[in-house]
Amino acid sequence: MAKNRGLDTSRLKPPPVPAGLVLDARLHLLDRQVLDVDDVPVTTVDDIELSGPEPDQPIPPGTDPPHITALLTGPVLGTRIFGGRPPSSRLIRIPWDVVSGVGTVISVGVRSDSLDASWVERWLRNHVIGRIPGGRHDPD
Repeated sequence: MAKNRGLDTSRLKPPPVPAGLVLDARLHLLDRQVLDVDDVPVTTVDDIELSGPEPDQPIPPGTDPPHITALLTGPVLGTRIFGGRPPSSRLIRIPWDVVSGVGTVISVGVRSDSLDASWVERWLRNHVIGRIPGGRHDPD
């Protein structure tokens, strides 16, 4: 059994109860597929954008915890292999307020055509899949 080492734990405040849904970014968000309101694939989540203090800055007492402001997607394969980060101008933002559900996939409450992130899926559908014989019709 570990010794107390002189710490007075009787004066510690209990941890605050988080309001809302608590998510583990790695477990619940990153690398998840995003589906639109019609269950059409949009993209996958590569990163998240948080509100709050800048990294490596002191956090004043009483500051609200960070909140998710957007899901980010973009060209990150090279940076995952070789390290570094893509420029923020290359990342596409999906505002958090359009997210309607987080589960096995992340659902958004808008159509994919209204999101900039779906251009890759549309390009692949039109230029690759559509050229395969039978690729332009929906199977019954």
